[in-house]
Amino acid sequence: MAGLVNNLLILFVVFQNICLGFRSPLSVFKRYKDTTRPLSSECLGSDRPVISLGLSDFALDIRMPGVTPKQSDTYLCMSVPLPVDDEAYVVDFKPHASMDTIHHMLLFGCNEPSSTENYWDCDEGTCKDKSNILYAWARNAPPTRLPKGVGFRVGGETGGRFFVLQVHYGDISAFRDKHKDCSGVTLHLTHQKQPLIAGMYLMMSVNTVIPPGEKVVDADIACHYKRFPMHLFAYRVHTHRLGKVVSGYRVRNGQWTLIGRQSPQLPQAFYPVEHPVDVNYDDILAARCVFSGEGRTTETRIGGTANDEMCNFYIMYYMEAKHAVSYMTCTQNANPEMFRNIPQEANIPIPVKSDMLKVTHGHHEETKGTDKSSLLQQAKKEEEEILDQDFHIEEAVEWPGLDLKLGQVSGLALDPENNLVIFHRGDHVWDENSFDSKFVYQQRGLGPIEQNTILVLNPSNAKLLHSMGKSLFYLPHGLSIDKNGNYWVTDVALHQVFKLGAHDKEPLLILGVALQPGSDRNHFCQPTDVAVDPITGSIYISDGYCNSRVIQFSPKGLYVMQWGEETSLGRARPGQFHIPHSLALIPDFSQLCVADRENGRIQCFKLETGEFIREIKHKLFGRELFAVSYVPGGFLFAVNGMPYPGEAEPVQGFVMNFSTGEIIDTFIPLRKNFEMPHDVVASEDKTVFVGDVHARAVWKFASIEKMEHRSVKKAGIEVQEIKESETIVEARLKNTPEPTDHLKKQEKQHLVQQASTGVSFVLITTLLIIPVVVLLAILLFIWWKKTTVYGGKGGGGLNLGNFFASHKGYSRKGFDRLSTEGSDQEKDEDDGTDSEEECSAPPPPSAPSSS
Repeated sequence: MAGLVNNLLILFVVFQNICLGFRSPLSVFKRYKDTTRPLSSECLGSDRPVISLGLSDFALDIRMPGVTPKQSDTYLCMSVPLPVDDEAYVVDFKPHASMDTIHHMLLFGCNEPSSTENYWDCDEGTCKDKSNILYAWARNAPPTRLPKGVGFRVGGETGGRFFVLQVHYGDISAFRDKHKDCSGVTLHLTHQKQPLIAGMYLMMSVNTVIPPGEKVVDADIACHYKRFPMHLFAYRVHTHRLGKVVSGYRVRNGQWTLIGRQSPQLPQAFYPVEHPVDVNYDDILAARCVFSGEGRTTETRIGGTANDEMCNFYIMYYMEAKHAVSYMTCTQNANPEMFRNIPQEANIPIPVKSDMLKVTHGHHEETKGTDKSSLLQQAKKEEEEILDQDFHIEEAVEWPGLDLKLGQVSGLALDPENNLVIFHRGDHVWDENSFDSKFVYQQRGLGPIEQNTILVLNPSNAKLLHSMGKSLFYLPHGLSIDKNGNYWVTDVALHQVFKLGAHDKEPLLILGVALQPGSDRNHFCQPTDVAVDPITGSIYISDGYCNSRVIQFSPKGLYVMQWGEETSLGRARPGQFHIPHSLALIPDFSQLCVADRENGRIQCFKLETGEFIREIKHKLFGRELFAVSYVPGGFLFAVNGMPYPGEAEPVQGFVMNFSTGEIIDTFIPLRKNFEMPHDVVASEDKTVFVGDVHARAVWKFASIEKMEHRSVKKAGIEVQEIKESETIVEARLKNTPEPTDHLKKQEKQHLVQQASTGVSFVLITTLLIIPVVVLLAILLFIWWKKTTVYGGKGGGGLNLGNFFASHKGYSRKGFDRLSTEGSDQEKDEDDGTDSEEECSAPPPPSAPSSS
């Protein structure tokens, strides 16, 4: 009996080691994590993603890792890091795609992909940071060819470090056989410096409205070019279903030169410019999209859904390396009158066969009676975001600028290098003793401020780069910076406006009479802010605490016109002000928006005429709105004042969609508290700075990582960037700023923890049960053996030597070593069958024949 027990214990230990060695879940997980991206065996092509092409050149293969889309109109993304740290140049593209499999693919360059997975649904986004299109392929479209000596700069200090491939699977009927797709593109890169650098110029209409039933509607875009020469070699057009033809031109001395003209219903890839076009300083780039509203019963506006429209004209260009700019945009119409002379061809539609429409868009025909939710779901798959769109503003708590020793902070601005410029009052304070009842400054005896009142800081680390403004001002207030880097400031004690060069000791221009308040063309009364039109150079001044007007001056400081009046009793009417406190010039829409402080609202006016356009007012603003700032792309930022006693609206910052005025997000500081936030300024990457006149501090805020892409909801609008790299203001409806994302993340973490706990419990239970089952099986086998072979008589202990000798591969010289490194890739050498994932007892030996 003791021998039997010993043998059973030995068997138990042996089989337990076999089970654990055969496949450890932890070891399998580790092998999966350590394995590089596998390509499906069905995919053809090289299994080496990087191939040397000589001393300085190499090829980078970027492929989908063997995917099978589950539904039509699926967008899948994957990323590949640049395999070198130093600067390189993409000089050629070789596509690997079939029109029978995919609808189109786009290749982006950026520094941080939206996901680290092998591949992901592009609804999560392409990149977390700004991305540029490098390549596009679509059905039947010609390949993109870069001219000799031209390359897209990647890597190094300025270029992107990741490539993100986006593939649109339109009709997935080709995947009925469940095959794997490995479409992609091979890049030819070189370390040799290219004399010419490629880039992208996007022309986009943002405010077009297409009336229902209207046969012809033109959307025009035009911008003056103000950079070094560029040479155009490819173009791409994009609209939705109402677009008939899109044309782009260079206009020089009244002469229109065609860049490209195409139907947006044809494959939307980059087409070569037939006759190369160069663009020089002060040329005009112009584009027109022609739409038809026939068949629609409601207005169609620019947006991201299938029922909205878009008007985009992309230009691929190259410039000399020393002057190269990788990305430029144009979203306005600088000269509407010029389009009277646009060539007639711009309004001649390009015929497209009806069956081609379906092929091009890659969508199934819409059925009548399709409900709104299904349309929105389709729209979600139709367009893709490339720039940040779902975001939340939070304080950058690591920024040391909050600890700067400042006076009352009255103005903030960003210079052309994106440095932060602060305008503060040093040791002067505006209090109840500063002015008399006629607004005359009473503390002239203090003299001007002896400290430098203008500070230029590195926006990343708050390091002081430059300072100026000593002995010039008494009570600083507003600050803005024009496109040439000149500072425009106001002083409420002097009742004057100054133009200062960034490094000049003396003002370049002074408007108003020192220390003399007034209401005529030559006087101001406590002017608050300045805005300068980047196109015309016109100067706009908000005047002010004791006047209720906005005044326009020519670039040389000559009076042009003014508008505005005091607020009457009752509700403030359009064009009335109660302290016009801050200005935001919106060149994309030719509008000037005014923070009407004591009326707690924003009013927007036409630049050319001062005509009232609209009011933006929310209950969350409370009674006071101090400052407003605009960021190209459609964002307004604002800060309000402290609530009155008994009121609940907190002092905070706001992010709004400019097109609709709806609030997208709100933000407050984590360190200290807002006391009287006086000015706000934001950059295109949604970095926000807020200056507080009472707290004497400047906060830095930044947009945190993208939230989950949400479907369109009711009541509200967000600004977002569209699928296929279409930059657009999309009407995305939502109730209020949703502070639910943190809760969603917590909920997800909780679910993951629950799932992990469940998996661990099941795994441990399974590992404990298997040896018991094996032991029971062995006991049953021994009982059966004793009762059948030995006729129920005791036959002594179990002989392990005889037991294993009945199995293949057994050596009489002793036991073979048992492997403890089992792999799911190993196979049985004799029968070729896959190794089992579960461990079981070996089959019983055959019974000896009877004699």
